[in-house]
Amino acid sequence: MEFINNYKLWCEDPYFDEETRKELLAISEDRKEIEDRFYKELEFGTGGLRGIIGAGTNRMNMYTVRKATQGLANFIGKEGGRDKGVAIAYDSRYFSPEFADEAALCLNANGIKAYVFESLRPTPELSFAVRELHCIAGIVVTASHNPPEYNGYKVYWEDGAQITAPKDKQIIDEVKGVTDFKMVKTMKKEEAVKEGLYRVIGKEIDDRYIEELKKLTLRPEIIKQVAEDIKIVYTPLHGTGNIPVRRILKELGFKHVYVVPEQELPDSGFSTVGYPNPEDPKAFALALSLAEKVDADIVLATDPDADRLGVYAKDTKTGEYVSFTGNMSGMLIAEYQLSQKKERGILPKNGALIKTIVTTNLADRLAEDYQISLIEVLTGFKYIGEQIKLFEETGSHTYIFGLEESYGCLIGTHARDKDAVVAVMGLCEVAAYCKSKNKTLWDQMLEIYEKYGYYREGLHSITLKGIDGIARIKTIMDNLRSDPPKQLASFQVLAVRDYEDGKIMDLRTKEERPTGLPGSNVIYFELENDGWCCVRPSGTEPKIKFYMGVKGSGLSDADTKLNELKGALLALTE
Repeated sequence: MEFINNYKLWCEDPYFDEETRKELLAISEDRKEIEDRFYKELEFGTGGLRGIIGAGTNRMNMYTVRKATQGLANFIGKEGGRDKGVAIAYDSRYFSPEFADEAALCLNANGIKAYVFESLRPTPELSFAVRELHCIAGIVVTASHNPPEYNGYKVYWEDGAQITAPKDKQIIDEVKGVTDFKMVKTMKKEEAVKEGLYRVIGKEIDDRYIEELKKLTLRPEIIKQVAEDIKIVYTPLHGTGNIPVRRILKELGFKHVYVVPEQELPDSGFSTVGYPNPEDPKAFALALSLAEKVDADIVLATDPDADRLGVYAKDTKTGEYVSFTGNMSGMLIAEYQLSQKKERGILPKNGALIKTIVTTNLADRLAEDYQISLIEVLTGFKYIGEQIKLFEETGSHTYIFGLEESYGCLIGTHARDKDAVVAVMGLCEVAAYCKSKNKTLWDQMLEIYEKYGYYREGLHSITLKGIDGIARIKTIMDNLRSDPPKQLASFQVLAVRDYEDGKIMDLRTKEERPTGLPGSNVIYFELENDGWCCVRPSGTEPKIKFYMGVKGSGLSDADTKLNELKGALLALTE
């Protein structure tokens, strides 16, 4: 079997280092583990690599990182971008600095400069650095919010956004073209530094990044007004957000910022949290405990690469801290941006709010009310970045705000990816504004619901690992395509969007129309009363994801409808 041959090659070929061979020889009796490590190559997808750390073709290791980088270097050469260089950042995960250096030295051996951050930095700062340094591309070594056994490798292009079509497919083809590890170039770090190919960056980019963020505040005078009164608890969850988040809040004038001490410093094992995802309530345990002690107004958590933000805020009526989904926190920031810009007379007539297809329909209502365009894109913030570039090239719209349901958003265009540092800044400004009006963030959220409707959203993921899991996910998607439901709980299905074949079928009129978006393995059901649900395999994990949204007459009504819809949707997979 081919996976056995690949395993033997890695065990015997002197190209692979001694530690790798030892790790593989230790599993010589575990056929299933060998198969999982070698039954395929770790896929370089449309965003890059992500996988479990370890030896093998289906793992994140120095060899798979080098191979991916060689493919990228080949593409950069064909694009005539060797002289521009590549910016590289990394997070706090196991082997992140090592993988960053492996990528840099592969680029260097191909005659391409690498600008490597001196220590861990947030993903959005990498996006900023690509454009600031006029690089052809960027790499960030991170597995975002995945468990500690994972790491990853994301590729950005010269516009600062993650790679999109057609370059994503072209780079994938180049990576696939590296059919032998011995085709991969590398060099010694000392030589690369001596030749000026390996360059270290740090404070100068940090300073420029923070200055750009500070320009985005709308009411700095209100922050100063309530700076002594508002209390903020923050946890970086052992990741990259600690220094930039504390710095931006301090420079804006917030006086009382309490950082969770147990989670302040980098920790590759995420020992206090395990799953460092701000979408997971368990990640907030220590932060909420601290919030109770200091009587905090808001509680914030950023994921390890600081591109996602989770939020809790106090309900003054009950004294309890309320969890905000990414949709909710995003809508708080969006409404503030729109209302304050309108009040100041700086809301552009051609303004645009951008969301992904699995993000709340409350965004649509907000855009309607403020008479700006609502633009919908596929799941993945890179598609929002792509729209920003399009706006700049065509002048068709002015970017105001972009968000996705998975706790990511972006104020401004300094970066072309979601930015939790600027989201913290923006949300704390909203909290300051509310404080000046004797309101909390929760009060403000309820006011938005009262005005536009009680929109509630949910997400359910099913993990299906290995070869069998891939087959099961395919079966679920095939069944939904061949026999789509006409009713889900109390909701009539009005239309089915199949983004793979690019068609929307109206179930009432039987008319077809194009989705207008690129092909993607996603099925979306439009439901009555502004409800919806969507099914898609994850692009980065062995999961199939079920998204859903409803509109209710109140919180209780919306939550009831959401639970009914979730049950009906999951029943389709049985």
